[in-house]
Amino acid sequence: MKNNDLNSKTIDQLLAKLRVNKVVSITLVVVLTLLTTSTIYGLITKEDTSTFIALFAVVCTCWSFVPFLYFSMKKIKTELKMRNFTD
Repeated sequence: MKNNDLNSKTIDQLLAKLRVNKVVSITLVVVLTLLTTSTIYGLITKEDTSTFIALFAVVCTCWSFVPFLYFSMKKIKTELKMRNFTD
């Protein structure tokens, strides 16, 4: 996300984007936690683990999206602070 992009948005647009990012990140963390635990459980208890190994690789890759959402929220909060907006 470019910093110029944030400068051109209104406070309401920034707050809406921040709310969406929070909901998406919380949902993503919950779903990935459930998927990770079920995948590890499947790796431990099942004899044929090929499906769970592939699923575990997908889960590990999806965890890499969480920091991007966090940094995006951090940039939006910084922009709101620069505009002296108090929630």
